[in-house]
Amino acid sequence: MTSSRLAALLARFKQCNELDTSALDAISEILDAAENRQGAEYASSVTNVAFFDAKPYDKQSFESLEANEFSFRYIQAPLSKETAGLAKGCSVVCIFVNDCCDEDVVKQLVQLGVKCIALRCAGFNNVDLIACKSYNMQVVRVPAYSPHAVAEHAVALMLMLNRQLHRAYLRNRSGQFVLDGLVGFDMFNKKIGVIGTGKIGQCVIDILLGFGCNILAYDTFPSASLQLHERVHYLPMEALLSQADIVTLHAPLTKESQHLINDASISKMKKGAMIINTSRGGLIDSKALIRGLKTQHIGAAGLDVYEEEEGIFFNDISNQVLDDDVLARLMSFNNVVITSHQAFLTQEALSNIAETTLFNLRQYAKGKLNGDLLNSIVSG
Repeated sequence: MTSSRLAALLARFKQCNELDTSALDAISEILDAAENRQGAEYASSVTNVAFFDAKPYDKQSFESLEANEFSFRYIQAPLSKETAGLAKGCSVVCIFVNDCCDEDVVKQLVQLGVKCIALRCAGFNNVDLIACKSYNMQVVRVPAYSPHAVAEHAVALMLMLNRQLHRAYLRNRSGQFVLDGLVGFDMFNKKIGVIGTGKIGQCVIDILLGFGCNILAYDTFPSASLQLHERVHYLPMEALLSQADIVTLHAPLTKESQHLINDASISKMKKGAMIINTSRGGLIDSKALIRGLKTQHIGAAGLDVYEEEEGIFFNDISNQVLDDDVLARLMSFNNVVITSHQAFLTQEALSNIAETTLFNLRQYAKGKLNGDLLNSIVSG
């Protein structure tokens, strides 16, 4: 019987003259015991979550949703060997793209009593899935939070580099209103190579078709609907690289796709082609990209990700010396635009990330295991 029903009975009994004081006292004791039990059950039902690499916009998006069954411990530092201990007392850790969750970290988390790793992103190359499986660690992710956000950012980088808006902005700020050196090209009728035609790649294609572009696509699992489109043509990788005016990457990072863009693939690209990467930094061999830029074989590069971005992106290092020589060299080119993993950052994406993460956590809290969790990642 619930405490509310007991309270109602107590009120009714108090109106009866037949009940003596001792009976009323006994009922009051039962009511107090029920309330204490209910409070204890609520406390035990709250799931403690260590929320690593927490930014103000993360906290705002999660706190805007009612999730009283979870107690979030917001930690500014990313997850690593040094910070894993901050998850003590939590059964779940919630992490993002640059948190380190290798085997050593997984071991630490298991020893601390952590049972679930909840990723606030789609990619999971920063998590040792084999270690997670061996320790029965649940792993969930957000498979698609806003493909439109990343796709629109990729196209924005194309337009910025093509029309050299970054240079024009700086010139105008200093009073230089000349147009010399700012000549771009029409996007209309250009050939755009889209490597990876999943949800984000398809959104990119939809946008570019609106510009009147011709799409050259590559994917190990081609989209049946895109194959039917008259302005979308699936080609072998080498043919795509040799014809595309712009190459944009939307593939996952795997052992096979590591350094997909390297010296060999750059040499096959159309001279002066632009390359865009809003997917994973490891898809591009950054040193090979520098060589391609120096020889002008690569005409421009728009990068929202960088292979060694951990510890740099998402941090303010403006008062420090940038000790990454490769990134410093890339930043020195006036035909390179770098944004610090910003492509996902829209209100809609943050809302979707929070909603899906809470859905995943609720599924976990109900006792569902990896095989039954909708957004689980099961290692091989």
